[in-house]
Amino acid sequence: MLKEFWELYSECEQQLKTWYIEVKQANWNTPNDIKLHYPSASILGNNRVVFNIKGNSYRLIIKVNYEVKIVWIRFIGTHSQYDTIDATTI
Repeated sequence: MLKEFWELYSECEQQLKTWYIEVKQANWNTPNDIKLHYPSASILGNNRVVFNIKGNSYRLIIKVNYEVKIVWIRFIGTHSQYDTIDATTI
């Protein structure tokens, strides 16, 4: 999903690659663990987290299962595309 997105929006490729590597190595047990490394991330209900990508031009939403250490990418898009969805249910 990330690769398909940066093929359309190449200016965010490096930032998405870096984010992916960091998340693979992360050991998040609570939303506070995410905020320590990503202070601008927005913690939402339903275990959703929104990351600002490339100076807030793009938004990335994940769902986290803290117990089993799994992250699902639920959405990636432009800021205007983000404005059309419900980040807590996507």
